[in-house]
Amino acid sequence: MTRAGIGIQTAQIRPGRVSGQLHVYDGAGKGKSQAALGVVLRSIGLGIASASPTRVLLLRFLKGPGRAYAEDAAIEALQRGFPHLIDQVRTGRAEYFTAEQITKFDRQEAQRGWDIAKGAIASGLYSVIVLDELNPVLDLGLLPVDEVVNTLRRKPEHLEIIATGRGAPAQLLQIADLHSEMRPLVHSTAQEQGIEGIEIYTGDGKGKSTSALGKALQAIGKGISRDQSHRVLILQWLKGGQGYTEDAAIAALKESYPHLVDHHRCGRDAIVWRGQQQEIDYIEAERGWEIARAAIASGLYKTIILDELNPTVDLELLPVEPIVQTLLRKPRTTEIIITGRCKYPPAYFELASVHSEMICHKHYAEKGVDLKRGVDF
Repeated sequence: MTRAGIGIQTAQIRPGRVSGQLHVYDGAGKGKSQAALGVVLRSIGLGIASASPTRVLLLRFLKGPGRAYAEDAAIEALQRGFPHLIDQVRTGRAEYFTAEQITKFDRQEAQRGWDIAKGAIASGLYSVIVLDELNPVLDLGLLPVDEVVNTLRRKPEHLEIIATGRGAPAQLLQIADLHSEMRPLVHSTAQEQGIEGIEIYTGDGKGKSTSALGKALQAIGKGISRDQSHRVLILQWLKGGQGYTEDAAIAALKESYPHLVDHHRCGRDAIVWRGQQQEIDYIEAERGWEIARAAIASGLYKTIILDELNPTVDLELLPVEPIVQTLLRKPRTTEIIITGRCKYPPAYFELASVHSEMICHKHYAEKGVDLKRGVDF
């Protein structure tokens, strides 16, 4: 068969870097905090696999007690699953406020959070520090940008730091090693027909699969908080090789929540290029879709992640219409998360109630920096 498509890189052997990098996830689209939590899960999974546990600090600005946030459930799942590896600090008030509504308390809470961050960075105790909503804190002028930038520039070499939120200042972006913007896309069909529970993460920037892993954590955490089973299926296309750190992360999830996470992968251990698809590529893609279709129809899973479905369709390894019809008939209580870049948006994009395009503004790989196991792959 010679069908059109795009080249998608699958498993490959890479040298792993040791030095940590500064990630910035910003933009108006969904997926910023999710991506950070996905990186955390990857890092923990690799640490467990290598018998060198990764310790993580989740420092959340502007997210004081008294209000629930989408990532609360994901963090609860992390803390229950890996209680000795996750530290969390929340600062700020629960209400949304503008620059004109800033109070003395807001400045004190921002400074308290930053003092904790500085101590954690200097301590050398953590492998990953997430500074959630640091970007809007700086944008609001609650902390001096120059001080924050200088501290982050002098971080320990091994430390991975992730800053999230809208409105990242130019000075922070200038020193960032990675900058992904989550750009929201709105689809009229989903709005007009009231279709909910379908989220799509695409684009050339980093954060697609990591956002999906964050959603898996969120789903498990929701079930825990409600004392209910919240089963998750993670189905990966084009990932038939070895060495994906999603595998270590998923293995860590399955170890902590063995009855809640199912994982299937399909594809061969090779790069699938446009015009060079092999018969086995179609067979493997269809095998994965049969599993997905049955799982969606069953209603047994509350969250189903279809990782790299987009490039699979873009390579024309699967037809689009059966996917559209299956998604239209999904149970209302089932959430579907679809990831992967693609050149030609398939028809099912119109069914997405949430669609974030990850725009790559900067990536450390462009400077010749080796990718790091547990963070990048």
